[in-house]
Amino acid sequence: MFWFIVICCIIIFFVLVSRYLSPVRLELNGSHVLITGGSSGIGKAMALYVVKHGASVTIVARNKIKLQEAKAEIEKCLKNSQQAENNLGPVDILINNAGTSICGVFEELDKSEFQKMMDINYIGGVYMTRAVVKSMKERNRGRIIFVSSQAGQIGLFGYTAYSASKYALRGLGEALQMEVKPYNIYVTLAFPPDTDTPGFALEQETKVKETSLISETAGLLSPNDVAQKVIEDSLNGKFLSHIGIDGYLLANITCGMSPTTSLLEFIQQVLTMSVFRLVSLFYIVKFDSIVQKCKQERESAKLKTS
Repeated sequence: MFWFIVICCIIIFFVLVSRYLSPVRLELNGSHVLITGGSSGIGKAMALYVVKHGASVTIVARNKIKLQEAKAEIEKCLKNSQQAENNLGPVDILINNAGTSICGVFEELDKSEFQKMMDINYIGGVYMTRAVVKSMKERNRGRIIFVSSQAGQIGLFGYTAYSASKYALRGLGEALQMEVKPYNIYVTLAFPPDTDTPGFALEQETKVKETSLISETAGLLSPNDVAQKVIEDSLNGKFLSHIGIDGYLLANITCGMSPTTSLLEFIQQVLTMSVFRLVSLFYIVKFDSIVQKCKQERESAKLKTS
């Protein structure tokens, strides 16, 4: 009888906690979604996905030609043509997707590149979020997505400028979530791996050998798969959005004191962190060996030419 009462109390406790942690899902149908960097890649895939599910969408991008091409493609999914942004109403979901990447050895990167990464990848998200958060608070409704990167969870060779700007989104997201949660607004940090986008193709042109070899271990995903996963996680109020096995490992091992919105997620983090830390050592050793091998190859090449 005693153990029956204990088990019942534990079950009741978990049910109550679960209800407190898990937010009510926000539906796309009828929502207004604003997407930065929406003219290509993940951003365009997100725009197409939300429109197909009944949302109105506003896309923002720096390249006017790509922006017009994306707009035309998105409108094909609509029964009625999209109205101007002012007529779509307040923003329900903000997706801070705009970003860029630069790769290079720390001391060889121009100092201006560090500022550029912060301005585009971090400050851009700050400005866009400030533009919509007041309205979201007034309506007690909203989702805010920051598209970071797996390079925003683990610092990698060649990404001293890029990783720093993506790590900054983590601090912003955690602090902002604590501020907006009482208003039924939920922040999602997305950590996609390498994705087959025009931006990724451009990045390949500047990648140093070490970075390319390390990146190959994670594979390459499609924009559509990434877009769907990130948006669905956000609609469910999930704070950490990841995709793939490596993404699952990184999300659990780097969860720290991030907000918890699922009891199941919390339990698996507690149970897997120590094991995943052990697994991470194998990755670190592998990455270090790649860097060391490349260093030896460069030194051997110098000796041959001297």
